[in-house]
Amino acid sequence: MTGKGLKGGQLGLLAVVVLGISSVAPAYSLTSSLGPTVNAVGLQLPAIFIIAFIPMILVAFAYRELNADSPDSGTTFTWATKAFGPFVGWMGGWGLLAANIIVLSNLAGVAVDFFYLFLAQLFGDPSLADLTGNKPLNIATCLAFVALAVWVSYRGLHTTKLVQYSMVGFQVLVLGIFIVMALTHAASGDTPTAIGFSWDWFNPAKIQSFDQFAAGMSLAVFVYWGWDVCLTVNEETKGGKGTAGKAGTTTAVAVLGLYIAVIVATMMVAGIGSDGIGLSNADNQSNIFAALASPVMGPLAILMSLAVLSGTASSLQSTMASPARSLLAMSHYGALPPKFSSVSKRFGSPGYATIVAGLISGGFYAVMKVVSENVLNDTILALGLMICFYYGLTAFACTWYFRHSLFTSVRNFFMRLLFPVIGGVVLAVVFAQTAVDSWSPGFGSGSELFGVGLVFLIGVGLLALGFVVMAITFWRRPGFFRGETLRKDTPALVIPE
Repeated sequence: MTGKGLKGGQLGLLAVVVLGISSVAPAYSLTSSLGPTVNAVGLQLPAIFIIAFIPMILVAFAYRELNADSPDSGTTFTWATKAFGPFVGWMGGWGLLAANIIVLSNLAGVAVDFFYLFLAQLFGDPSLADLTGNKPLNIATCLAFVALAVWVSYRGLHTTKLVQYSMVGFQVLVLGIFIVMALTHAASGDTPTAIGFSWDWFNPAKIQSFDQFAAGMSLAVFVYWGWDVCLTVNEETKGGKGTAGKAGTTTAVAVLGLYIAVIVATMMVAGIGSDGIGLSNADNQSNIFAALASPVMGPLAILMSLAVLSGTASSLQSTMASPARSLLAMSHYGALPPKFSSVSKRFGSPGYATIVAGLISGGFYAVMKVVSENVLNDTILALGLMICFYYGLTAFACTWYFRHSLFTSVRNFFMRLLFPVIGGVVLAVVFAQTAVDSWSPGFGSGSELFGVGLVFLIGVGLLALGFVVMAITFWRRPGFFRGETLRKDTPALVIPE
């Protein structure tokens, strides 16, 4: 196992945690997911977010164990290959790539919405916000955001780090201001939709059906997704093994605390009704903060627009690191054409892979914008399927890879067997239930093709496409699939501590 040409020692623990939080994009994740999740579970919104965190943190432990043994920018692809063989490993890499392409297109879409909302607030002209409804202009603006993200990401992690510190800090600060102002409005009673706090919101037993639970889980899992970028850059961190693993779990815990605070404040000030700023109002659901910013923050509402805009822009750029490095790793081991493994001599970044990831995500958004009535909602639901697939596969890979050491210590029993298996099983169940439910055109926005729900076609269809691409790759480049480049006994890449 040889180095891939990436520049090592660029990021410390704080920088990797900031990169992880940026990739999760709290403001973007919440504004996109709160509405659909309320539709699924109602008042049990905090409960489902906490329940969804459990498999996430359990999978994070699996990632940390695998990273300590075999730090590699290919993450799921590399580890699943070493555990289950090249065919399963290739599909794991495909799942990761598909999830990132979906979310990159979604991030760009949210960035477009808030860009025009910000312009409307800045110039005092509400008609500017309606420009996002112009499909050609919307798609052109989206492609411009993707191009900018590709440019920054191409310039390497040093440039990325400088951008992230300012944007993530601003995003968290504005969410803090929103929490305080929302709680103040709720307590004063000047918001007609406000409701009182209740501990029942944290009781998952009050979710009425398993279908609702699975739909809520699929959406809530989405909001935690992104912390694994901390492991993707493990070859470029200071002390790659320890730093990347710690950063992944730290990011997940920090995001949970922020989410619960924002969710409780939002529910108290807006309620879950369908009137006014209620979270079940169909006009609010695809973009909660766009609806709540002015009523809650008044003249400071423009800060929320800037926070979501900067959060989506920074996440668009930081998330670009994950598919680019996955493409690089897959190419490095012969699972993709060698062009993807080219690294910029000047910036030490996977330049060609970064450009290709940007082109595919921009193209995917353009197509989805044309065929879907609610592109943001449908892609989030499809993304939940992708996340469950490759996170669950990684969790099971951890247990199988370390199967000979599971009972050698109490620590290994929990970290390599119990925690990964529980996390993997939960994600597998959510994946199966969501796949079944999404076959119906009524799932998601109601968009369909030939009577099949668009969410199913995106999620399961992308996985099926993966098998086709894998078959073509096997025909063109059989060496990887014959175990000639990456096996379980392939020595781990040595990264300085």
